[in-house]
Amino acid sequence: MSLTRRELAASLALQAQSAAKPNILLILSDDHTAEFAGCYGNTTIKTPNIDRFASEGMRFTRFFCAAPQCVPSRTAYLTGRSPVAARMGRFTSPLPPDVVTLPELLRSQAGYFTGICRRQFHLDGAPGPNSKAVYDKHNLQTFQNRVDYLDRASPRTMTERRVNEFFDKRPANKPFFLWVNFDDPHFPWDNVPNGIDANKLRVPSFLPDLPGVREDLRRYYDEVQRVDGEFQSVLDIVQKRAGLDNSIVLFAGDNGFPFPHGKGTLYDPGLNVPFVMRWPGKIKPGSVSDDLISGEDYAVTMLEAAGCKPVKEMSGVSFLNRLLGRPFEGRKHVFGQRVTHGSRPFGEGTTTHTFDLSRMARSKRYKLIYNCTPQQKYSPVDSYNERSWKEMSDENAWGRLAPRFARAYFAHARPVFELYDLDKDPDEMDNLAGRAEFAAVERELKLALQEKMILDYDYLPLPLTP
Repeated sequence: MSLTRRELAASLALQAQSAAKPNILLILSDDHTAEFAGCYGNTTIKTPNIDRFASEGMRFTRFFCAAPQCVPSRTAYLTGRSPVAARMGRFTSPLPPDVVTLPELLRSQAGYFTGICRRQFHLDGAPGPNSKAVYDKHNLQTFQNRVDYLDRASPRTMTERRVNEFFDKRPANKPFFLWVNFDDPHFPWDNVPNGIDANKLRVPSFLPDLPGVREDLRRYYDEVQRVDGEFQSVLDIVQKRAGLDNSIVLFAGDNGFPFPHGKGTLYDPGLNVPFVMRWPGKIKPGSVSDDLISGEDYAVTMLEAAGCKPVKEMSGVSFLNRLLGRPFEGRKHVFGQRVTHGSRPFGEGTTTHTFDLSRMARSKRYKLIYNCTPQQKYSPVDSYNERSWKEMSDENAWGRLAPRFARAYFAHARPVFELYDLDKDPDEMDNLAGRAEFAAVERELKLALQEKMILDYDYLPLPLTP
């Protein structure tokens, strides 16, 4: 049936409007600290595709995810809110139906075709046998209605097929939002050598240089190098199927690597992930931003780039002006939230890898960590049974571990407040909290954190008395 003149005009107007909207591609690696990429200065890891991508776009040096764990961090990316504000403080929780996401707003306001694929994206809950009936009774899994294409979880071998399936379903006249999730370099690490010599890699200075640490890092490095290839394969498919000239592509990590001071902690290696964005003709190639950027900021920035409006509950701050080279006044502080991890009952949570609660406020120079469960004995998330942690524990038991590492990882109980001068102490090992000469800095960060916790309706006690 032929279109009327009015219908044809409307169709052409829609196509013209859609053509002006940028496509949005979000690619997340899993458990990836920023320093483990060549473009972030690591000379022993080989990430040529990510490095080339960074040379074509903007690399952010002070991007911090909102939480050092998969579920809450991804909550912030997609909702523009903190995980506590979005009520995602329990690791297995589904995103509440009333919390609106980036792809929903892109679809409703600008006609985007939206999709999620590959690794478990973590935001629709984990209904095991003891909770599935509750999920089903109350229709708690909602993402099949939030996006047009949903792949709940596929293995690495299915990456090409799933991305192509998305484009097979996408109407040609619609801009798209696609979120691709990778497994790598998430634990457990495959023991498949990929060209890394454990004796030559760089051991971060906040870790002791032990054989077990080097061997576990080698396995981790290998998976980062593998993700570099998968990243390029996704770019190649999108280039072939839709083109990349009018696309905002972000490569980022969801949280840091699962070693001490990393995943599950509010130290920089747990929150500072690679965050590299390319938008041809808009972002200056090879540019670098040192602004403080939060995981809460991604959604509102993409909405502004697409000409859409955020919902009032979104607390993120758009950094679109920074991307476009316009005057930009960034954040004075970013915040982090450590919520529950995994799905063990509390009675089994005797160490921090199973249960811990803490909050963080960070300026460019200083960081405050507020530990609300300081009695929990520290052990790293995921890698607590691996050779690296076992050797560190043995060395500490024998009194051979350097005092700075013994204090950082084996002191019990931990302090309620930690304060670090990141210019002088980037490893976050010298706690300045309580020192008179830093009282003003400590109070400034406590006040900033106080405001954040109040606005998020945080359930933890405030750092300052009312």
